[in-house]
Amino acid sequence: MFIVDAWNWLLDAASSWSLLAITIRLLFALVVGLIIGIDRERKRRVAGIKTHILVCLGSALVMITSQYMMVEFGDMADISRMGAQVISGVGFLGVGTIIVTGRNQVKGLTTAASIWVCACVGLASGIGFIEGVVITLLLLVFTLKVLGKLDTIVRKGAKEVDLYIEFVDNKGLLSFCDKMKTDGHKIVKMQIGKCESENDFPNALFSIRTKDRDHIAKLAVELRRLKYVKSVEEL
Repeated sequence: MFIVDAWNWLLDAASSWSLLAITIRLLFALVVGLIIGIDRERKRRVAGIKTHILVCLGSALVMITSQYMMVEFGDMADISRMGAQVISGVGFLGVGTIIVTGRNQVKGLTTAASIWVCACVGLASGIGFIEGVVITLLLLVFTLKVLGKLDTIVRKGAKEVDLYIEFVDNKGLLSFCDKMKTDGHKIVKMQIGKCESENDFPNALFSIRTKDRDHIAKLAVELRRLKYVKSVEEL
C-alpha cells in the first residue's frame, strides 16, 4: 500500500509545475540515459554512458523549457515545436555512430536507435509523462538484454552466411564458385572488391546459402584449407 501511495505521489508531483517536478523529471531522464548507456558501454560502443545521459537530459530540458514558455507566455508559445526539432535533429548524432567497414559491414545501428529512443524518452520525462518513461525503460531493457540474445539464436539458426574472402590469384575466384556449386551451396550475392595496391589480394564479399545450418560452422574452416584461398572472415 505504501508503494502504491508513494508512486501516486511521485506521479502527481512530476505532473505539476514546480521545482520539485522539474527535479524529478530530470532525474528520471538521467536514470534512463544511465541504464541504456551502461548496456552500450559494456559492449564497447562509441556512444556510451555519457552520450546517452546527455541526450536524455538535453531532451528533457527542451520539453521543460517548452512547458515553461507555455506557462509564461500562454497561447503565444508552441509547446510541441522544440520537441519536434529534437526528434529530427538527434538523428544526426545517431548517424555519427553508424560505421560502414571496409568489408561493407554496417555497425552501430542499435546504438543509433538507442540514442534516438533516449531522446524520445527524455521528451516524455521532460513533460512529466513518467508512466510512459518507466514502461518504455522496462521495454528497452527487455529488448537489449532478452531480445538481443534471441537475435543471436535466430542468426545461428540461419542457413545463410556472409563471408569476406581473399584469394591467392584471380583464378581462385572461379575455382571457389565452382566448388560452391559442386558442394550444393548457393551463392546468393557476390561483390568483388577492388585492389587498391599491388600488395592487395583479389577479394570478394559473398552471401552463401548452405544445404543445412550445421554446415555453416564448418564452411569457413573448410575454405581456409583451400590452396587458392588466402584468408576467410565471417561477417
